[in-house]
Amino acid sequence: MDVLKQLLGRLHPLVVHLPIGFIMMGLLLQWYDRKKKKYNTVISLIYLWAGITATLACITGYLQYLGEGYAFDTVKWHLWSGIATALFSFLMYAKLKGILTLSFLLKLPMLGLSIFFFMLISFTGHQGGNITHGEEYLIEPLPNALKSALGFETFEEKKIDLNEDNWQEALLYEDVIKPILNNKCASCHNPKKTKGELLLTTQAGILNGGENGAIIEDSKASESELYTRLVLPVDDDDHMPPEGKTQLLKEEIQLVMAWIDAGNPFDKTISESGLEKSLFLSFFPKKEGFDHPNIEIEAASKTQIKTIEASGIHIDQISNASNFLSASCINKPGFTDSDFDMLMPIKNQISRLDLGNTKITDAVFYKLAELPNLTILLLDNTAITGKNLQSLVGLEHLKSINLTSTTLKAAYLKAFNDFKNLQFLYLHGTNATPQNVKINNNNIHIDFGNYTLPTIPSDTIVY
Repeated sequence: MDVLKQLLGRLHPLVVHLPIGFIMMGLLLQWYDRKKKKYNTVISLIYLWAGITATLACITGYLQYLGEGYAFDTVKWHLWSGIATALFSFLMYAKLKGILTLSFLLKLPMLGLSIFFFMLISFTGHQGGNITHGEEYLIEPLPNALKSALGFETFEEKKIDLNEDNWQEALLYEDVIKPILNNKCASCHNPKKTKGELLLTTQAGILNGGENGAIIEDSKASESELYTRLVLPVDDDDHMPPEGKTQLLKEEIQLVMAWIDAGNPFDKTISESGLEKSLFLSFFPKKEGFDHPNIEIEAASKTQIKTIEASGIHIDQISNASNFLSASCINKPGFTDSDFDMLMPIKNQISRLDLGNTKITDAVFYKLAELPNLTILLLDNTAITGKNLQSLVGLEHLKSINLTSTTLKAAYLKAFNDFKNLQFLYLHGTNATPQNVKINNNNIHIDFGNYTLPTIPSDTIVY
């Protein structure tokens, strides 16, 4: 019986969209037919089906509440407004069919009822979204200052500040684990909002656990809900943080696991806890990388990245300590100059770009000039001649250009005399030679290829 209850309950996310569709269809058709009133019979039938499917949604939703262990305070507004939506659907059906027995309801204007109906379905849907994604799902991307102005609780992001000198003496919980929980978990588990009756902002709250009991089993991360929920698939109902929320980095999850396995100490240093340095290296300050500028930059939109990757372009984060991105067309050899526009939404984040083996031409240089933080550029095995190279002079972070096996013309290489920070230029497999290249920029190391290995004694051994 419990299995059937859970199975029917999990149909709720599917069933719940049916009444929403019927209601919106009915309201739109009402607006369209507001003058002629020709479709009242059709609209009334739509609302009848809305009522029937809304009733099914209420039943499956209630079963999901029973089977999945939700707290009643979490679901009560969604539950009652869902029931109200089902009843109101039948009321709208009766109103249009003229079968209401209460005369005062017959006198209520249809416009007013329709507006209320729209507000009711919007409120019900919003409450359902709060259960799935959290109350602050819609406003989560907003800056903290704006969220505070709107009356929402905000938590200032705490940075894990470790380096070669202080990592051993840093307090494991206070300086590492607490910032992780504060940044990724406290929005749902704080004194004002203890989702699942779980408080993660204090030591007592963590040790007390939530409505399902303890979340930490002493020295056993694999049996502790605080850890096991982090490693569930993101689309699993029990995964934490919920889908749509900012997820923990894999390095952060490893630290939570290591902390629990070490006995979840609240007052010991990293050294006293016996944890290895390798667990914390990703949080050390990074030296300037050759493949990206040494500046802070905001992260690119995940939605924009997914859209670009759907076209065949591979996007990868340079490192966990930086928001700069590497873009590669290794799986999109048909990439042309006109395709470049799809990269523009992340133009500020691209520091490494591989357009090798694609169908680009010299026209692409004008578009490359619009990537202000471009650092590494690969144009090998393309039809590039070097015309328009001058347009890249303004890219102050550009350090390396690979023009290997292109149709390069040596005459265009004089443009490199004006490049201030370029360090490496690769010309192997082109018409460029040390004799015909006239570059007087001593900062640039030019690699012509054509290497020969010196003979060593073992080369003469006959096997």
